[in-house]
Amino acid sequence: MNVTDWLYSLGASPGWMALIIFGLALIESLAIIGIVVPGVAMLGAAASVAGHANLAIWIMLLAGASGAFVGDNLSFWLGRTQRTRLPRCWPLRRHPEWLERGTAFFQRYGLLSVVIGRFVGPVRPFVPMVAGMLSMPTRRFTLINAVSALAWAPVYLLPGYWLGRSWTEIAQLPAGTERWLVALSLSLLLLGVIFSWFRYQLSGDGRLHRWLDSRLDGGGWLAGLWRGLSSPAPDREFPLASLSLLFTSLIALIAWTTWVLLHHGPLPMDQQIHSLAAMLQQRWLVGTSETLAEVGDAFGIGVLMAPWLLWLLWARRFAALLHIGGALVTIAVANTVFKALAGRTRPDTPDYLTGSMSYPSAHTSTIVVVVGLTAAFAAQALPQRYRAYAYWSGILLCAPMALSRLVIGVHWASDLIGGALLGLVVCALARISYQRFQRPDRDMPPWLALAATSLLLIVARVIWFAPV
Repeated sequence: MNVTDWLYSLGASPGWMALIIFGLALIESLAIIGIVVPGVAMLGAAASVAGHANLAIWIMLLAGASGAFVGDNLSFWLGRTQRTRLPRCWPLRRHPEWLERGTAFFQRYGLLSVVIGRFVGPVRPFVPMVAGMLSMPTRRFTLINAVSALAWAPVYLLPGYWLGRSWTEIAQLPAGTERWLVALSLSLLLLGVIFSWFRYQLSGDGRLHRWLDSRLDGGGWLAGLWRGLSSPAPDREFPLASLSLLFTSLIALIAWTTWVLLHHGPLPMDQQIHSLAAMLQQRWLVGTSETLAEVGDAFGIGVLMAPWLLWLLWARRFAALLHIGGALVTIAVANTVFKALAGRTRPDTPDYLTGSMSYPSAHTSTIVVVVGLTAAFAAQALPQRYRAYAYWSGILLCAPMALSRLVIGVHWASDLIGGALLGLVVCALARISYQRFQRPDRDMPPWLALAATSLLLIVARVIWFAPV
């Protein structure tokens, strides 16, 4: 029996599923351990299996809230009884900033930090321990911890639970498809974790980047290349992460495109996923996908980016303006060339797409460029420890746009993968080129005002300028 079969066999037992959810919630709330273990993702998967197995919702929520309550209480007890030893123990000895961050958060928000901290990723595993170290009254902490655990459980568990219920009640998936979806989801999660780890190691604060910087600080053509591509900012960061992204994405794009073209039609997985998407033709899902199609077309991307490009022009940020504008033009040309060379027909061709080929998905590649560059520019303005959140937010924004093309049936799944890889190549090229023009101590753009303007323009485009 493989791991997936074992997981689903446990799903048939309400007692085992409740115990698993309790244990995962406890581990996710424990001091230090909670920052290492991807507890949120594991809880989502467990809640999804619980929903698929029709576990009573109140049992799941009670198990999750109880686990979170016990985990935070253990962390509080650890901080209260070991307050003098903890800073000298591994890994806090090597990462004192973790404890400093939790202490600053607790001192800033006081009692509310116990509630807020449960929902804030970077400080979540440390706030209860810090509360114990700073001698917060036990009864007060226990009461606030219980209330916050009851609020936390629905937020973290219900989305996965309803997703699991939808497998049976909405989609009526064929036998065996659930296991394939679980395997695919776990694979994507693993790739995301690996990407986050490598991105940090290749950034200016990463160990690999620092090692290469020390080795290439002398002479030679490699040192000249290192200095030539490095940012003129005082930290002189070399775009190692962008170069790695360029090489891996380019190699994957060439290999994937070759495989697609050799099949002279849809891949076997394309047929299976297309059949699965055809079973998800719920009115709200199709309507949402059609709205995303309008947001991601040429007109939608134009109104989305207009406020940002105009602000860059007004602020005389000509280097950023040319790189973002150049990336948009490059991806438009690349999509046209790839579609003409591949000549792949769509699974379904509505009238407004007559004459347009399938591979790669232009919606996917364009949104990857737009969101990817936005995330990269936002990340460079954030402290290193928060940059991963900018990229993960970008992934969560791109995924619905790509998947909407499957729901409305105008692309194969392999078209989305090709589009995403093409978009990553263009993103990497733009970031590598821009690195030489990046300057320190520049005024930050008005992110909130520009984002609100883009949102209003997109809403106006969808409501008043939708195609008939």
